[in-house]
Amino acid sequence: MTVRPGALALTPLLLFLALFFGAGLYFTAQGEAMGFYQLRAPVAILPALALGIWLARRRGLPAQQVLLSGMGESNVMLMCLIFLLAGGFATVSKAIGAVDAVVALGLGALPPALLLPGLFLAAAFVSLSIGTSMGTVAAVAPIALGVADAAGLDRVLVTGAVVGGAMFGDNLSIISDTTIAATRSQGAEMRDKFRENFRIALPAAAATAALLAVLGDPAPVAAPAATSPWLVLPYVLVLVLALAGLDVVLVLGIGMVVSGLCGFWLADYDAVAFARDVYAGFESMVEITLLSILVGGLAALMKAAGGLDWLAQAIARFARGHTGRRSGEFSIAALSAGADALTANNTVAILVTGGLARDIAQRHGISPRRAASVLDISACVVQGVLPYGAQILLAASLATVSPLALAGSVHYCWLLALAAIGFMLWPARRSAPAEAGP
Repeated sequence: MTVRPGALALTPLLLFLALFFGAGLYFTAQGEAMGFYQLRAPVAILPALALGIWLARRRGLPAQQVLLSGMGESNVMLMCLIFLLAGGFATVSKAIGAVDAVVALGLGALPPALLLPGLFLAAAFVSLSIGTSMGTVAAVAPIALGVADAAGLDRVLVTGAVVGGAMFGDNLSIISDTTIAATRSQGAEMRDKFRENFRIALPAAAATAALLAVLGDPAPVAAPAATSPWLVLPYVLVLVLALAGLDVVLVLGIGMVVSGLCGFWLADYDAVAFARDVYAGFESMVEITLLSILVGGLAALMKAAGGLDWLAQAIARFARGHTGRRSGEFSIAALSAGADALTANNTVAILVTGGLARDIAQRHGISPRRAASVLDISACVVQGVLPYGAQILLAASLATVSPLALAGSVHYCWLLALAAIGFMLWPARRSAPAEAGP
């Protein structure tokens, strides 16, 4: 059935954010050090789900069916599987002493001021090569956290650097699903979109590396007790397999098994300890797994009730009422960012808004490559700082830090947003809008 778009369908998300952030701010103001852990997000979202179900039923929708369909959507289930495997790999690798081996083998010899920029650039290189931010966070974060603890660096700052590097490749890599979705939806050539996007991402990345060099509170990395250098094999293998393009689920599964085998051969580790640590890793991911499933259901309810359509129509009305390239580009950016905030998935946000973004681009004389860049960047910026987004949730769980605190420390995404705004305000080079295929 056809549902009339309406802003009311978006209120469940607003209720969830008000409860979660409101409670966190309240308890923090009361002097609670872990204020944002007093009301857990999977609990805070329950009233929002109830409201979403009620609104869906008012509109004659099969609310329970829509909810379960969103919760069980294949991308949601894939994220949950990645969460669990990442937790198991990180826990087993730490238990066998792999982190200490990495630090002992040379990361600790880096100049302290270069640790943070180095971790950011390493994550950026990996994500650019493999095209997935989730895989990058899962592969690089455990190493970065080991270095952070050894050097006495702030875990939030270090994890934010890794997430920022991961989003660099997610937005720019030619094999990233967001890049593919953006270019296909706008009819742009991949190489043209890369060049246009690179002009924005490179200054943001350079500024991020410089900022991290200043923000870090460097301390000499304490050398850990002597460990076998072969214990770094699980991390090296995970990075190599990821760079080779192997599916992230297989990469993490193989890494977890190899970590256990290295522990059997090189450390005082046995099958019972391996099984215990794998399960402990799974347990560490329960909260974000639950939240991801529930957010998937909430997004499906809001979309079915017409919330996303209302947002798209509101932005389209604005675009029609304003002429010029700048208004068109800001309309595309708002459409993409708003859709990502509602779906917590940048690929999905690009797919569902790509058609309307292309219409806006054609109406305002925006070239396909430029429209694809704005569409992709806007979704990735929001995804990289979304406290209930998969990347932040995974990184926050691995680092045991608040998702909200981490969102504020993903400096690359904030700087990328500023670079994109400047890019849209700057006079455009003359180019023909219809430069690409259908």
